[in-house]
Amino acid sequence: MTLKGKNVFFLFDVDGTLTNSRKVWVIDRKMVDALLELKSKGKYTLGVVGGSDYKKIIEQIKDPGMFEFIFSENGVVAHKNNEQYFAESIVNFLGEDKLKELINYCLVYISNLDIPKKRGTFIELRNAIINVSPIGRNCSQEERDEFCKYNTEKDILKKFRQDLMKRFGAFNLTFSIGGQISIDCFPTGWDKTFCLRHIEGFFSEIYFLGDKTEEVKPSVVKGGNDYEIYNDKRVQGYSVRCPDDTIERFSPWSSHVNLFEVDAQLGVRWKGKTLMFTVPAHVPLVHNLHPRCVYAKSEHTNEIA
Repeated sequence: MTLKGKNVFFLFDVDGTLTNSRKVWVIDRKMVDALLELKSKGKYTLGVVGGSDYKKIIEQIKDPGMFEFIFSENGVVAHKNNEQYFAESIVNFLGEDKLKELINYCLVYISNLDIPKKRGTFIELRNAIINVSPIGRNCSQEERDEFCKYNTEKDILKKFRQDLMKRFGAFNLTFSIGGQISIDCFPTGWDKTFCLRHIEGFFSEIYFLGDKTEEVKPSVVKGGNDYEIYNDKRVQGYSVRCPDDTIERFSPWSSHVNLFEVDAQLGVRWKGKTLMFTVPAHVPLVHNLHPRCVYAKSEHTNEIA
């Protein structure tokens, strides 16, 4: 893999970051336009990482050509320019006996749950992840919302996750509340940081944007399946609340900025003195920050109005 002069990598989570979770299944026009504007600069490489399989991610992002890299199942399956070049398997990791033990346990647990509704596809086996859903992934959006409300009151997913952690602690698995209705089970270390092995060392900066960046603790109901990669030292993490917030976060790189190819000096005038700070290359310097700010590159200093 070659850089071709593009040294900055933008890595996006999908649900809640590019799309409004599953309420709006696909990326909207506003997000598409913003991403295409960013890509048009020719300086950046764009990629996505998600726990879903490749087919589902493609359905959500609509135009896979926007992204050079698609890391499905946390990067355990990797595509570059829509061609798969890497895949690992949780079946090989666990072996059939342990896999069967885990699945059987989950099915019995779900069968004993007294929840308002149950639908279909309680267990979904992906390449890297076993997704377990008490209500079933075949539920409608209305049923999903109903379960979310019930789960908030009864802590169904939190209790299920705690039970799995206790029962299968020796299997070297991580159990993460990966969305609104389910728990992801995957080998420890196969979280979203897994995808970084595909791009580490090829880019000077990796920016990650995700919405579930809070730490997952036994006492916490909401999952944080972006937590590990958000806090990884190899990336600069940005926590977002929704797709509109995502656009706000990366828009400085696509418009109204100075992006220096080398480290620059930021000068701030304060009480008649100019304080100088070093700004790393490729960090966006927004023109309308403050009239007292000046940006110096080499011997040139320009006041920003």
